[in-house]
Amino acid sequence: MNFEQIEDRDGVRLSWNMWPSTKADAARLVVPIGAMYTPLKERDDLPPVPYEPVVCKAPCRAILNPYCQIDLRGPIWVCPFCLQRNAFPPHYKDISQTNLPAELLPNYTTIEYTLSRPPLTPPVFLFVVDTCMSEPELKSLGNTLLAGLNLLPPNTLVGLITFGTVAQVHELGHTECPKSHVFKGTKEYNAQQVHDMLGFGKFVGQQPQQQPQQPGMPPQKQLVPQSAASRFILPLNTCEYTLTSIIETMQKDPWPVSDTNRPTRCTGVALSVAAGLLHHAFPNTGARIMTFCGGASTQGPGQVVGTELKEPLRSHNDIEKDNAKHYKRSHKFYENLAKRVAQDSHVVDLFAGCLDQVGLLEMKPLAHATGGNIILSDSFQTSIFKQSFLRMLQKDAKDELQLGFNATLDVQTTKELRVCGLVGTAVSTAKKGANVAEMEIGIGGTSAWRLCGINKRTTVGVYFEVANQQQQALQQGSRGLIQFITHYQHPAGQFRLRVTTLARHFVDLTAPEITSGFDPEAATALMARIAVFKSEIDDGPDVLRWVDRMLIRLCQKFADYRKDDPSSFRLPDNFSIYPQFMYHLRRSQFLQVFNNSPDETAFYRHVLNQEDVNNSLIMIQPTLMSYGFDSPPQPVLLDSVSIKADNILLLDAFFHLLIHKGETIASWEKARFQDQPEYENFKGLLEAPIADAQELLADRFPIPRYIVCNQNTSQARFLLAKLNPSTSYTQGGGPGPSGFGMGGGFLGGVGAGFGQQGGASGQTIFTDDVSLQVFMEHLIKLAVTTNS
Repeated sequence: MNFEQIEDRDGVRLSWNMWPSTKADAARLVVPIGAMYTPLKERDDLPPVPYEPVVCKAPCRAILNPYCQIDLRGPIWVCPFCLQRNAFPPHYKDISQTNLPAELLPNYTTIEYTLSRPPLTPPVFLFVVDTCMSEPELKSLGNTLLAGLNLLPPNTLVGLITFGTVAQVHELGHTECPKSHVFKGTKEYNAQQVHDMLGFGKFVGQQPQQQPQQPGMPPQKQLVPQSAASRFILPLNTCEYTLTSIIETMQKDPWPVSDTNRPTRCTGVALSVAAGLLHHAFPNTGARIMTFCGGASTQGPGQVVGTELKEPLRSHNDIEKDNAKHYKRSHKFYENLAKRVAQDSHVVDLFAGCLDQVGLLEMKPLAHATGGNIILSDSFQTSIFKQSFLRMLQKDAKDELQLGFNATLDVQTTKELRVCGLVGTAVSTAKKGANVAEMEIGIGGTSAWRLCGINKRTTVGVYFEVANQQQQALQQGSRGLIQFITHYQHPAGQFRLRVTTLARHFVDLTAPEITSGFDPEAATALMARIAVFKSEIDDGPDVLRWVDRMLIRLCQKFADYRKDDPSSFRLPDNFSIYPQFMYHLRRSQFLQVFNNSPDETAFYRHVLNQEDVNNSLIMIQPTLMSYGFDSPPQPVLLDSVSIKADNILLLDAFFHLLIHKGETIASWEKARFQDQPEYENFKGLLEAPIADAQELLADRFPIPRYIVCNQNTSQARFLLAKLNPSTSYTQGGGPGPSGFGMGGGFLGGVGAGFGQQGGASGQTIFTDDVSLQVFMEHLIKLAVTTNS
């Protein structure tokens, strides 16, 4: 079974592609049945069909799909989820075996419908800008914002809020002179107070008016906002001059700041005012609050740290020991604000441009609950921020933004399966039903979620359980179905519905199809999400022990071995890579918070919860390419033995792209050999990894940190931290604190190869982490031990 082909077609990767027939057997799989689903997976051969979907009767509401039984004499169709018989609508009367609609063709297990529901408004972009920063920083941010405005469609609705000691809502409809409404930075404002202070009456819209229909285009109806909302949020082509003038003349917050104090910054007030403004002006419509923070909030609701510099920003240790006096109150404030924003289907994006922390850990619920992006950079003058922001607003070949708004995801299953939950950037809609499991994984207790913001990269992890009890075991070969229904507002204005339906067979737990249907890459991504979710609520060591237990149990279940004989241990081929992924997951920045600030940890975990299987694996186990004179560029082991004096390494760790030059290569480059005609091949060797790195940079979001370094320099630490330390100063070390030390590995020839090469070559790494080989030895020993 080609898992990548299925992903390319349907945007789905399953941890198990054959399912046990009973609940008890499914529990013995250890890794839960789960799906990594990318709702808006790009497909050039999938144009949206311009008609409404055929829907099953309530309460089922499943969508017609290729797995439905049809009776052309009726014509009727039988829903495979609830087994109800449904009549086809009148316009399907001419269907036959040779004239079937697209949704019944086998190739259309994924299909997208353009709905006839009229759009309410164009997308709304509300910019919330911090002015407590230096003039060069503010100028650079303003220029980037102006470049972003040029990428937005002319009818896009835009607004602006700036904040420092106070928050100011700028009245873009007032063209005579700059005018803004000021909110005190120390007071918390609810939606009703914002409504009253901005002079809102009841939101009223003009009646939808039919526009002249263009050939091949659906009728355009538009609701134009009236009253107070149109003073603050206007179409870009109407207020472009006013907005540009305000951004160009933005000045540093005028309140004086002493040398021993931080600026007074009311980030929480600005965000709550933005949420209140959009709540009354554009409820349940596509809108983004794009927040730009140049430092931590120091006053009002959402305060992260005090104004005095002698008070340090909280660390992981402070939070763990309950010494962060602002953390709980601030986190609670942003959690409640996130619920309000998500209820209105609005999105919050967070852009941090500061060498120090800005409070992303506290603000993370805003982006996590609404499908927003988080970008972490050292300054608003860096290319990481500028390119990431502009790439987010890039248009596709049809000159349309690549962003979806107001998105929801509904999951249907046949009676043999139940939905345990979802791990990703979403909130529950509390939809109950017979297919909702009692056991919860992630955001559970429902079969539908509000995603709010969505794009072609957005991926969610959905988890399932088998519902059948032992006495109700299914017949061999019977089939279970899952249907993902994604409803969203396209940036062009119309509403769309994307439906993906997949089917897998139930087999006996001892059948070889169970083993061959295991996808180790999808399983790693799904288990990583559960581990990260647990890390938010449990202690770090407890999560590592859970990862260890799951890995030991999986090996005990599927490996072939004799009890108490480690030398007899063998894993099936498609399981052999899985322990290695777990090794690198345990060492990754997702579970190990050492040497990362709370903001960095929040950023890394948020991005992991948005990305697909391939990108998740790159984050967990980076790829390493070697460039040398003896052979063409080739992937090499992520191991210290791969560092050589006469080669160049290209490390792709998703958040970092690093080019590492060996000592010999670096000395030749310093001697300028590449400038001499007789060393043309050396010049080509230096250029090859740069060209490959540029290709990786072209599609990556957020933009990774790009590093070029030489062996034994300080920047080489980014590479050494990711390598398996097979040549460490301890020559392999010993077991770590939780049973096997700090890692995991894979079996077979490559796994053994790590030990054979250790010490023969490569660079010594000064670490107490155990190597992959030691990790595997302990794993095998625990797996084969009778009483483990």
